[in-house]
Amino acid sequence: MIITNVENVPGKVIAEHYGLVSGSTVRAKHIGRDFMAGLKNIVGGELKGYTELLADSRKESIERMKHEARSLGANAIINVRFSTSSVAQGAAELYVYGSAVKLEDQ
Repeated sequence: MIITNVENVPGKVIAEHYGLVSGSTVRAKHIGRDFMAGLKNIVGGELKGYTELLADSRKESIERMKHEARSLGANAIINVRFSTSSVAQGAAELYVYGSAVKLEDQ
């Protein structure tokens, strides 16, 4: 499945438009990661635990969006965007959405 943040794919035309599809996941911070993040705030550097958490969240959200698009008969998702929001103390939602379409060669 083609996933892109642009409105069209070179060499392809939109044959069908199925509408908005989305995927999300809510993740809570981990106490071990919080401890290490506190140490990094003192000495500086990348918070690898959070980087991994965000990467996993993006992957899971995209897979859920792709599943929804496939169920509609789409072979691509265009105009993909990400959003985050805090849902509780120490927990955040990662939300991804786009337009499910069927692309064909020109």
